[in-house]
Amino acid sequence: MATLSRRDLLAAGLSLAALRAAPRDLAGLTLRQASEMVRNKTVSPVELTQACLQRIEKYNPALNAFITVTRDQALETAHVMEAEQKIGKIRGPLHGIPIGLKDNMDTAGVRTTGASELFKDRIPTEDAEVVRRLKTAGAVIVGKLNMHELAYGGSSSVSYFGAVHNPWALDHVPGGSSGGSAAAVASDLCFAALGTDTAGSVRIPASYCGIAGLKPTYGRVSIRGIIPLSTSLDHCGPLCRSVDDVALMLSAIAGYDEQDPTSFDAPVPDYFREMRMPVSKLRLGVPRKPYFDGLDPEVAEALAAAIDVLRKLAGGVTDVTIPQAVNPAHIWDAEIYAYHAKWIQETPELYQPATRAAILRSGQISAEVYADARWQMEQQRREIRKSFMGIDLLITPTMPGVAPLIEAAAPAAANRIRGAVSNTSPFDVFGLPTITVPCGFSASGLPIGLQISGPPFAEATVLAMARVYEQATEWRKRHPKLDAL
Repeated sequence: MATLSRRDLLAAGLSLAALRAAPRDLAGLTLRQASEMVRNKTVSPVELTQACLQRIEKYNPALNAFITVTRDQALETAHVMEAEQKIGKIRGPLHGIPIGLKDNMDTAGVRTTGASELFKDRIPTEDAEVVRRLKTAGAVIVGKLNMHELAYGGSSSVSYFGAVHNPWALDHVPGGSSGGSAAAVASDLCFAALGTDTAGSVRIPASYCGIAGLKPTYGRVSIRGIIPLSTSLDHCGPLCRSVDDVALMLSAIAGYDEQDPTSFDAPVPDYFREMRMPVSKLRLGVPRKPYFDGLDPEVAEALAAAIDVLRKLAGGVTDVTIPQAVNPAHIWDAEIYAYHAKWIQETPELYQPATRAAILRSGQISAEVYADARWQMEQQRREIRKSFMGIDLLITPTMPGVAPLIEAAAPAAANRIRGAVSNTSPFDVFGLPTITVPCGFSASGLPIGLQISGPPFAEATVLAMARVYEQATEWRKRHPKLDAL
């Protein structure tokens, strides 16, 4: 792992004395910076955890990013990690690092609700596989994050626990369904978070909240122990404040899980090291149709500028055509209905009205339509590899527009954002590794995201290009102003 020099600290406007005196500055470190300081014993896991818990207490009432804050458990774990730190036992880059979990990931002894009244008192007895891996790596779990109910929507304003608010503008959605995860990371309430992505649910909120979010290759990260939306399309991935942090998180959670039928048995590289590959010869493809259709003018302008930057960094940029993905709704609708059929019939009142209507509507998908879509998806996951015969990566806008307003007076309208997954959902169908990183802001100050996608299991290449672009631009240095909250 690369070291964090005094120059790095000064460049960030920090000093060790200031860090120890100001918990807010501690929470504002990147995961990589905090990790190096833990390794060098210049900060303790307890100090990091206390800094995050203080910010959660101060800012979560306005953001509503957390459903459950595991304060006591987090401090207990932090003390254990601090004791190990003192004797030089460092488990890895996540040792003592406070991390949040989307509340559809099982946590032993801690409620896992899916942001639904249906599961409001659900307390699992075992951790999800990704949670187990994070704990083994020494991470400190600070709580469970709010989300769009049952991950079935893209706004995070439909939740039994209330709407999540975008830290850049509280009257706007943070995106979803991993909205609490993105809002918490962007607001320095935790150093990183996990989310799930079935049609864009990591990348949409990461884009809307101005952070990095990765959907790995399908099967690269276990989804066992996660409340399913659609097991054929569900992915789990990290949301972080930098691409370096994404790589460190991915290295901890990736790998084969023999108890997960979707898991793929392949070696896990050191992504933090592997992504330092040269990018000057990478060939970038830009699929204009349909990914650039109907863009908000400000998004179109930001993407054009981003492509100009990429053109100088990579080995070439050319327009390409890629196959049109099968309609993923024919898959996820059938699978979520199958999972919820018993409950939606027996206790429909336990769902939020918009979710209840969506699930009942999903039950209308015929077996023939589902089977055909499922078969097409399997074919497309093989065929998409051919699209990379002349290129290395694909470049697209993450979202066609910026985060819309929360429409609290019309809850059904909160699901309208589901129609805006045209740029994200194809990569769930294809199962490709895909990252979003900030590439600009609207005139009103809302973030805009750039999406970079690669062939199966090419996470290191995707991360490499994203990292070089991130460092060539200034967008990552902007932060939401929360002092007025």
